[in-house]
Formats: sequence, structure tokens, C-alpha cells
Amino acid sequence: MKRNIRIRMSIGLVIVLVASYFGWHQFQTLGAETPSIESIKLNNGMNVKFQTKGEQIEIYKNKRWQPFFAKGVNLGATTPGHDPGELATDEKTLLRWFDQIQHMGANVIRVYTIHNPIFYEALVQYNQLHKEDPLYFIQGVWSPEEQMLKHYDGLSSDSVAAFKKEIIYAVGAVYGDTTIPEEKGKASGTYKVNASPYLLGWSIGTEWDPELVNNTDKVHKGMPPFQGSYFKAKANATPFESMLAEMLNTLATFESKEGWQHPLTFTNWVTTDPLKHPGEIEREEDLVSVDAANIQPTNWQAGYFASFHAYPYYPDFFRFDKTLTHVKNDKGQVDTYKAYLQQLKQHFKGMPVMITEFGVPSSLGVGHITGLGRNQGGHTEQEQGKIDADLYHQIVQEKYAGAIVFEWQDEWFKKAWNTLDYEMPANRRKDWLNVLSNEEQFGVDGFYSSKDGPLKIDGNIDDWKQIMDKKQFNPNVPGWKNMLVTHDEAYLYIAAELDHPFNPGKETLYIGTDTVKGGNRHAKELGNRKLNEGLETLVSIGKQSQITMASNYDFNTRQWGVFKGNFPVNSAYIKDDSGIFTPWKLIIDKKSKPPMEVRYRPYKDIRVGNLRRGTTDPADPNYNSLAMWQAKGNIVEMRIPWMLLGFSDPSSLDAINYSNEGNQLHVENVGGIRLVPWMVDGQTNQVKGLGDGKSIVDVSKMPMYTWQPWDQVNFQERLKKSYGIMQQAFQETPQTTN
Repeated sequence: MKRNIRIRMSIGLVIVLVASYFGWHQFQTLGAETPSIESIKLNNGMNVKFQTKGEQIEIYKNKRWQPFFAKGVNLGATTPGHDPGELATDEKTLLRWFDQIQHMGANVIRVYTIHNPIFYEALVQYNQLHKEDPLYFIQGVWSPEEQMLKHYDGLSSDSVAAFKKEIIYAVGAVYGDTTIPEEKGKASGTYKVNASPYLLGWSIGTEWDPELVNNTDKVHKGMPPFQGSYFKAKANATPFESMLAEMLNTLATFESKEGWQHPLTFTNWVTTDPLKHPGEIEREEDLVSVDAANIQPTNWQAGYFASFHAYPYYPDFFRFDKTLTHVKNDKGQVDTYKAYLQQLKQHFKGMPVMITEFGVPSSLGVGHITGLGRNQGGHTEQEQGKIDADLYHQIVQEKYAGAIVFEWQDEWFKKAWNTLDYEMPANRRKDWLNVLSNEEQFGVDGFYSSKDGPLKIDGNIDDWKQIMDKKQFNPNVPGWKNMLVTHDEAYLYIAAELDHPFNPGKETLYIGTDTVKGGNRHAKELGNRKLNEGLETLVSIGKQSQITMASNYDFNTRQWGVFKGNFPVNSAYIKDDSGIFTPWKLIIDKKSKPPMEVRYRPYKDIRVGNLRRGTTDPADPNYNSLAMWQAKGNIVEMRIPWMLLGFSDPSSLDAINYSNEGNQLHVENVGGIRLVPWMVDGQTNQVKGLGDGKSIVDVSKMPMYTWQPWDQVNFQERLKKSYGIMQQAFQETPQTTN
């Protein structure tokens, strides 16, 4: 108890210093012009536009309170080539985005952290042009993860002070009366525009680390619940919940000085929800709860609601929990996501609940699998849209207060749990698009690599004429006339011109790649040919189109088999020049067993090296965003994702090598990619090319594709096919009920 008193005294001192630094006068409005918008003034003098009532959000419109369903998008803070907070999106882009978002049928934008001043300025400008139907926003406040995780204590003095400082900045940013100094990874600048009339509500915090919550509760066990002027923790609240009550009270205190009240919430996710999940395998995923029902407003008439990030594929109980298999959707399918929504809504009976993140990505890579095909990745843009719309409909049907899809635009800087070990150096992740990462392509507005659009995979090479940095090779292979090669931020592009129409049912086109020392110098795919330098990967176009890896180069086997022991590895596979090419796979389930986890779960992976045939022309009705090759006549056109070729960072020409030192993968800088093409007759298995098999093939004489490192990132932006599908879903739901 004495420890808690000392902490409180320390916190109090820090807050006094923070208040002194910013000056209370900062929050008495510095002359920022307040846009005119219909609102109501309460008896206490506070202005209110939105409030909570029962299980709904209400908007004051046409001189009365009306139910308001928040249908919206999460908006990120950056574009390709930049980290969050590094560069402001320009006004022209923001105004265009706002228009596209509203035309999609959304009425709310959620930002999960403070944006640069231009965001608030552009939003006010846009809404002044759309006074009858403005676009509202939910302002998030990022929690100080670094300080919290340093001691795994959300109530440490530096954590509380940093959180309150961020809240103060957020209020100043929204009301246009603060200057935020530069800090890496965060927004900064002078905020002069008052965007508060368009604010739907506040959402503090991030997805809580369960160990952080659990340790905070243990360290501060027995502390009295927080009691504030506007928010308080109930008698049964945990210390972590008490901390959140204090942060909400801080926000309410500072906002009330501006003469406004808005509904408040804190961010939560399924991992720390207040429910028990008997089907969960990982202890951490059902370790501890953070319950919004244990906090209540005491003098905050705008109200308070619960909010959750809820995806259908994570945690794993969505697959394994039998208590979720009793609910069917309107298609008659067992729907564990719908069942979860019902359980969560029942817990918060009488209180509004909003799903502030949901969705699936349009990525080649997959991070988690679940029922009804709602996997984390592996979807075309059309599939992404259909799943997002389906999830949205489930949320609407269960009478939630809002549904905000994740997200508006793709974000290249994001990392995914099953590819981050292969992306080195990590600080250059933002400079290229890794389509194997399931985290980078959640957007309905796509950020594509610079040639994805100008160069279409459709079996026609007319568009190659405009490509200035292409290289042309004569591969000296029977059946081949010409080879064109180029690249961009996501792919290596190859166009093979043959001397005959390509028939994938009767022949297979192979292109081996050599980047580092080692690999397969012989293989069944090579027939009786032997090479003087090994191949790391092998592209196959035919009956089974795929990219495979030399077995001792296979990242997945080395990382999860050799290093981490998730599955046994055949000793023959890890020898140099094994002659075996293995499928390209990504892990989706780590092996787990008691006592570390609740129950046994076997290792599981998924193949991601299969190359789909199709067209990448967005104007074509058969457009397939995951298509990797197409053939037409004697032209075979393909694009190969960089990571499938072994690159950890193509922007600096870094590729993973064969070193396993220290039980981890290593990279080296390479000069480019040596391309080794040949063909095999499907009926006779006769190899065409690479000599006659009587002498060793000199790989150094094969085409070498090189490129210059890049720091300047170029990209294409266009709305995905999922945009139109979500547009239809949003427009089917009325904003208000008159």
C-alpha cells in the first residue's frame, strides 16, 4: 500500500510539471475558429453533438436526438516509403480520400493516434463544403507502449505521465490550440484549426499486452479504485482498469475546459476481452480481462461506450472453441464470429459496443486460418470485399453501435509475425511491398508497386515498350527467342518470348535463380544436367505453376524446423546440393503443448509459392490481384514476389544466405539475380537447353539481372475491387433511424 502512495505522489508531481510546461491557458482556446455545426448546450454549459443512450450512439440533428450507427474506416498516417509520423499526407490527397470515403457510404473516420495538423485542417475544409452531411471522426490516443513494457507496469510513474501527456496533446490537436514538438514516429507541428465539432468520440489506448495487464494487476493488487470528477472505477475494478479510468478522467477534464463533451471509450481487443474462452490453446490469449463495464462516467453526459478490435481469425479459439459452434448465420453456416459477437454484446447489455477494427487483407501471404474462409490473407481483392462485407453484416445484425473496417489504405511499414524474421533490415520494410506479409494490404484503397498497373500480366508485351529500365537477354535456350526482365518495389517481372505457342499442359518452362553461394547444382527438374553453381529458387510454369526452394535454403524449414524444433527435419534436406526443391511455405500454427500452453496443438504451415494464372489488368472482368503469370500465344509473362526469390530487402539488394550461425538467418548484399532458363517436354521429360548433359553448365554465362538500390519509393494508388463491395454494404445501412 505504501508503494502505491509513493507512486501516486510521484504521478502527482509529474502531472504538475506537465501542466506547468503546457500552461493551463493553452486549453482556453488560442483563437482557433470553431466551425458552425448543429449541437445542443447542456445545463452545465457544455456543448454536445453525440451522446450514448442505452445501447446506441445518438446524434443531435434537426433539433432532436436520433440513433446514429457509425460505419467507417480506420485511416492510417502514412504512405509507402515512410514510417508513421515521418511525413504528412498532403492536403490534396486527404481531400480526395475524404470524398472517396464518404462516397463509399462511410460516415466516420477513425484515427488511432494524433495525425499531423494537415489532417485536421483538411477535414474541417472538407466538411465546410459538405455542411449538410459532414464526415465525422473518432480520435484515438496512442498509449505509451515503450514505457509500459519497460517494467510491464501500466501504472509506473513514467507510463502514467507519458499517457497523460499524449492525452493533453490529443485534446490540443483536435481543438487546434497546441504545438507538438518533433519526436520520431509521431505527429508534430502547430495545430490551429478546431475540428472538435466533427468529433464523434475519443478512444484511448491500444491493443493491450496481456502480460502487461496481468503484471500491473499483480504489482498494484489491493489499490483503491480510482475516483475522478468525471470517471471512476467501480469497486471490483482491477488496477489496470483503474488506470484507464484515470486516463479517461484526464481526457474529460481537459476537454471540458474547451466547453465540449464527447462520448469516450478505450481500445480493447479479443485477447483481453472480459469473456472466458474454453477452446483457447495459448494461455496468454485468455490470461486476463480488461472490462469496460468496470468503469463508469460520473459527470459526463456525453456518455461512455465499449469498443473492440475483433477479427474472425485471431485468437485461435475462433477455430477450436466448441462453445461458439451453436450459432448459424443467415446462410445456415456455423459462424463462430457471429457467436462471439452475441456473447460480447450480452456481456455489455445496456451499454453501447462498437467494433472499431475488423477485416481481412488482400495479401498473397497468410497469417492465420479460420472457418468460412475468413483467413488472415490469401484473398483476391474481390474475396477481401465479400468477407469484409459479410463481417460488417454480422456486426449490424447483432445491433452493435458501429462497425469500422480496417483499413482505408495499405501500409507497407507493417510487420507480420510469420515474415518479420525474413525482412532484414527491418527499418527498410517501408521501402518495398512484401506481398507475403499479411499485414501490409488490409486497405480498400490500394498502394501498389510502381509497375503494377502500367505493366499488366496478361500475356501481351506491348506495354513493355514504355518500360525504360527493362533489360533484354538472349537466353540461348532451344525454344526461347527472347527474355525481357524488369522490377519494381514488389516483384521481378519476366516476359519470355518463345518460338512456338506455349502449351502448359504439354511442357514446363523453368527459370532457376542464383543469388548467393550454395544451392542445388543438380535436381530431377534438371534431368541429367549439372551446374557449376547452385540454384536457390526455381520458378516452374506449366501444369503446376509454382516457385520452390533448394531444401537447405528453405526459410520455413530452417527457422521453424532446424532452429525452433517445431517439426523433425530430414537430414538429407539440409545438405548442400541436396537436389531437392521444396514448396515455399509459411507457418500458421506454432507447435504448442502443456504446460507452456493449455493443450497440444501441432505445427501447421501453408503453401504460398503456388503461382496463379490470370490477368492483373484492373479493367478486365477477370482481374485477379493475386495472378502471377499469364500466357498468350508464344508469350509467357510473369511476376515473382521478392521474398519468394530469397530477398530480405530488394531495395538494398540484400538476400538471405545459407548461414545458420547462432540459430538465426543471415543476409548478404548481392550483385543481382542470375537467371537460368530451360524447358522440359511434358511427355518425354526431355530437357531443352543447358547443353546436352555431357559437360557441367557454367552458370556465370547465364543472364544476370542487376538493378540500383533505391531510397526513393514510387507506387501506384487505386481503389481495390473490395471498395465497391463495401460501398454497397455501407449504403444498405442507414446512418440514422428517423
